[in-house]
Amino acid sequence: MRRVVYPLLALISLQANAQKRPITEKDLFSFVWIGDVQLSPTSPTVAFVQTTVSPDHSGYETALYTLDTATPNATPHRVTLGTRDQSPRWSPDGKQLAFIRSVEKDGHPTPPQLYLVSATSPQSPIKLTDLPKGASAPQWAPSGTAIAVESSTPQDQAKARLEATKKSRATGDEAHVSDIRIVNREVYRLNGEGNLDPTFVPQLYLVSLPKADGTQEAPWQLTGGRFGVEEYTWRPGSNWIFYTSTHEDEPYYDATEHNTLYGIEASQSTHPQAQPPAALTAELPLEAHGLALSPDGAHLAFHAEAFPIPPAKPVSHQQSDLFVLDLAWKKNAPTVAGAPRNLTVSKGYEMGSGVGGDNTAPRGGGRPAITWTPDSTHLLDVAGNLGSALLMSIDATTGDMTRLTARKQAVLNFTANSKDLIALVSNPIVIGDLYRIGQPSPEDTTREPIGLQTPLTHVNETLFSQLDLTLPQDIKVTPTVRPMDIPFVTIDTFVQLPPSFPMTKDATGAVIPAKPAHPYPTILNIHGGPHSAYGWVFDHEMLTMAARGYVVVYPNPRGSTTYGQNFANIIESNYPGDDFHDLMDTMDAVVAAGWSDPDKLGVTGGSGGGLLTDWTVTQTNRFKAAVAQRDIVDQAAWWYTADIGEFHQYWMPPAPFDNLEIYKAHSPITFINNIKTPMMFILGDADYRTPPTSGGEEFFRYLKYRKIPTVMVRFPRESHELSRSGEPWHRIERLENITAWFDKFLLNTPEPQYDIPTP
Repeated sequence: MRRVVYPLLALISLQANAQKRPITEKDLFSFVWIGDVQLSPTSPTVAFVQTTVSPDHSGYETALYTLDTATPNATPHRVTLGTRDQSPRWSPDGKQLAFIRSVEKDGHPTPPQLYLVSATSPQSPIKLTDLPKGASAPQWAPSGTAIAVESSTPQDQAKARLEATKKSRATGDEAHVSDIRIVNREVYRLNGEGNLDPTFVPQLYLVSLPKADGTQEAPWQLTGGRFGVEEYTWRPGSNWIFYTSTHEDEPYYDATEHNTLYGIEASQSTHPQAQPPAALTAELPLEAHGLALSPDGAHLAFHAEAFPIPPAKPVSHQQSDLFVLDLAWKKNAPTVAGAPRNLTVSKGYEMGSGVGGDNTAPRGGGRPAITWTPDSTHLLDVAGNLGSALLMSIDATTGDMTRLTARKQAVLNFTANSKDLIALVSNPIVIGDLYRIGQPSPEDTTREPIGLQTPLTHVNETLFSQLDLTLPQDIKVTPTVRPMDIPFVTIDTFVQLPPSFPMTKDATGAVIPAKPAHPYPTILNIHGGPHSAYGWVFDHEMLTMAARGYVVVYPNPRGSTTYGQNFANIIESNYPGDDFHDLMDTMDAVVAAGWSDPDKLGVTGGSGGGLLTDWTVTQTNRFKAAVAQRDIVDQAAWWYTADIGEFHQYWMPPAPFDNLEIYKAHSPITFINNIKTPMMFILGDADYRTPPTSGGEEFFRYLKYRKIPTVMVRFPRESHELSRSGEPWHRIERLENITAWFDKFLLNTPEPQYDIPTP
């Protein structure tokens, strides 16, 4: 008998409010998302991106808002009237906001440019750039007189100008502009971006503010050459910029990932045409990202994954850690003082990471940034741990960690100044709102007191006050297959119950699920990655399925993140494998509890979860229907067709042509003759991460040949991000089709759209 532990969940009503209704797929049209958040350096005012669905429901609109967090019940104030505004950044004096805007022309967005708007008085924004490929990643110079941006730039600008001039003067056949592409790199397209042009790379530009007479100097290109800038940061109170770059054409074949740190001085007193020389060049032993320089300029913090160095055994997942690199300054010139120090090694936290939901801002979201305290002694960072995304304080010397926010929620972003700390927080019944994180309550005598959370926004209150939403149950299931591989760890499993599910109280008065008179039809929903995690975050998909009357089981089997390095990496060269048995254990648990009807089970999942869905129907016939989304059926074929190449040295090495048997052993297509389950395939026509040709198309052809019910649902223009940031109508139609397929085979509901019409 499998042991199941039911933790106590408070604040769940015993019965649904009669005035409230179930959530629906189309409620997404009314969702409001908060994205990139930035506190003023001089006041308690926060600027943020607010995202909504466009009036015609074809896409999304983003605008900038500000909120006075010191005024109780303050209403957010809209600052910009554009529909594609994002990346707000405060000037050092807190009086102006720089931001990125794209305007539409002939129905299509133009390259995004840098704009400036007053934060204190309503004025029309001023356009600061007109770069051919647009601008991104704005950061104010500490002096407040200029703003740095990145812009895609020709590797050889002289050659590009010469060719452009030549073409402009050409006639006849010489004027022909070829549309063919010559591909000479393994990574030649990216999911969500399409085909790549390696002759353009991102470079840094310094944009001066307009002068009193309205004139403005042209942007000063700070970096150039064949290799682009990855990330950058200013040294506070100086003209120094530090940035990373990888000076290799195809670094994804390296045994270990690494990049190089550069330092340049960009004086704003003069405006030379020449690019400043790199005064610091330091090759790093790992790949640094998320750069943050301490206020005293002596320490550079960043995230990195310390993958083992060959001939050590490779790993498919290395948890992200927080590193600090010390810098020494002599005569206003920096040098590296020692090797990077890993502050969070072996602590079981995924630094700079979190948990997966389907409703972070689909555009303009930004990302959490490592933040130093003013005294340069501590760092603030988001970390994934045990299904939660926590805001942590880390001692920059010892690595000691202090939790600042509660568990059973997800910090999506945060921002801080010398006095205030604001976080964007989500949970399973809140998409995301802003909260002030204060000091622990004096009455809090727990071993790990956390800051008080004061809500500042309620952007979805109008809609959500009408909806009958409940928190998921959190059960912990003991694995039955090779539990010694993951000692002392249970399978953390979330169960979203229908709003009508009966509840009762235990002996302590805590509200718990009652045993229903009849078990419910149930959907097993498997996350992708496979190195990711479900958690305490808003998931429209789970709530919608539950609102349709299904128990929804969404576990974190071995391979999931936020449960430690061993738990995630244990599936290396064994995926799918024991994770499948973990999933079956969770289904056995909900059936044994009387919640789920063993004769009405469905299974679905996307990406890595799509692969596991395909694997599941080749290993068992207990599920009456399956929906595989952006899936993989042939691991070797995927190796050849996926857009990314960096997994090659980590994932089931060596390559399939040197190790074909292991690829076959873990490919669903090897066991295709076992399938008896009706299957739907959700496929994006522009999905380059898991191309349909190595996924659902193959199983679809087999199922049609065997006369097993099957359909493909194809989504034009959609990439691998369909469920998270796809076109609004497509996101809704995806959910409608998934549940309709389960309705057809679990509830015997007629769904004629999936049948071939007969005369």
